[in-house]
Amino acid sequence: MLGACHPGTPALSEWMPLLLFLAVILTLMLGYPVALSLGGTALAFALIGGLFGVFEPVFLEALPNRIFGIMTNETLIAVPLFVFMGVMLERSRVAESLLETMAMLFGPLRGGLGLSVTLVGMLLAASTGIVGATVVTMGLLSLPVMMRRNYSPSLAAGTICASGTLGQIIPPSIVLVLLGDVISSAYQQAQLDQGVWSPDTVSVGDLFVGALIPGLMLVAFYMLYIIGVAVLRPAAAPAIPREERALSGVALLVRVLAVLVPPLVLVVAVLGSILAGMATPTEAAAVGALGAMVLAATRGRLNLGILNQVVQQTALMTSMVFLIFIGATIFSLVFRGFGGDDVVSAFLTELPGGVVGAVALVMLVLFLLGFILDFIEITFVVVPIVGPILLAMGLDPIWLGVMIAINLQTSFLTPPFGFSLFYLRGVAPPEIKTSAIYRGVIPFILIQLCVLVILAVWPALVTWLPRTLYGS
Repeated sequence: MLGACHPGTPALSEWMPLLLFLAVILTLMLGYPVALSLGGTALAFALIGGLFGVFEPVFLEALPNRIFGIMTNETLIAVPLFVFMGVMLERSRVAESLLETMAMLFGPLRGGLGLSVTLVGMLLAASTGIVGATVVTMGLLSLPVMMRRNYSPSLAAGTICASGTLGQIIPPSIVLVLLGDVISSAYQQAQLDQGVWSPDTVSVGDLFVGALIPGLMLVAFYMLYIIGVAVLRPAAAPAIPREERALSGVALLVRVLAVLVPPLVLVVAVLGSILAGMATPTEAAAVGALGAMVLAATRGRLNLGILNQVVQQTALMTSMVFLIFIGATIFSLVFRGFGGDDVVSAFLTELPGGVVGAVALVMLVLFLLGFILDFIEITFVVVPIVGPILLAMGLDPIWLGVMIAINLQTSFLTPPFGFSLFYLRGVAPPEIKTSAIYRGVIPFILIQLCVLVILAVWPALVTWLPRTLYGS
């Protein structure tokens, strides 16, 4: 550690990494912009550390090369392309058609509306991956219908919020794209720290494939929970009476095919090309962006006005992500300059239980940070610190990436700052109390934690499919 180079101030050098991390958390909680909080706080601490002789400015000399590497990273080009694809599909009102059709299909069943919302959430996750748009759209369209059908307010709110977050784990997911780049860098750093080097790395495609089975498990468990509520508490999830269902029989089948086929073709084109090894995630994202425009055009929802809105929103979201990435890079360099990586490594490796104890603690910290931080901050700030340490302990990088992704998914649901809760609260009618929304998401949070435990006990649920397809 750097403290060893400055015998006069060993205590200060050891405390600086912790103080830096706490200062960033406090700055974020005060509401300052994320990217400026990360970069600004880190630079301020670097200046203070330089004045006290516990920080060497040489660590910041790597900053220009790091920023250049971010801007020229071909993998990260997938971010604006997938964002464009998701926003364009949201503007084409695919969700509206899917919700109406699925409600007619599952309406005869108790809990059918809840099952419809879950399935539509899965389809939107596989085609858009934008949590905010999904939750708001389903909240506007399905929540009033569920309330008219006397659904339990907490069950309705929880189902909408949880289904909207499936875009965090079901590919193509922006979280997996960002995590893929971070985990790949962490894997290379772990090799360098161990004094070894291998050309093997972790791609975004590996994480996409590894997340398929866990994502489908979440959907299945959500649906089982809704069915269980419908069986045990029929009044909380009633069926739709026959006279209120507009279509049935052949007419309903034709409607289902007409609504489902176009987005499914798009999903197959994007994910299928990745799984078959025909395209990289970035190339598949380009296919998805073009396919979304074609789908919008076939629905009469493509014009210069809509295209202008989509491009502007894509530029705003992409700029936000890349600015946060740059701020997090500054934070990471300063944190390592204070010897913070050595402090964290020593702490995790000395925990009782070895690698199991280290993973359990990291997952707990990520879960708790999800109460107050967004997934982007956690991905760019925390994962680069703990990732190399955990991977150096021999963990599979694909398994670790998927575990972190599912854990980060809970950050959208955990009260009081879960973004899905805010999105739904913004469009929910006044009679839906905030307490009902909080109660509704708790069972789904527990389901996600159960899935985490299952994947920890049987990691092959994550690693089997990538190894089968790619031999990795």
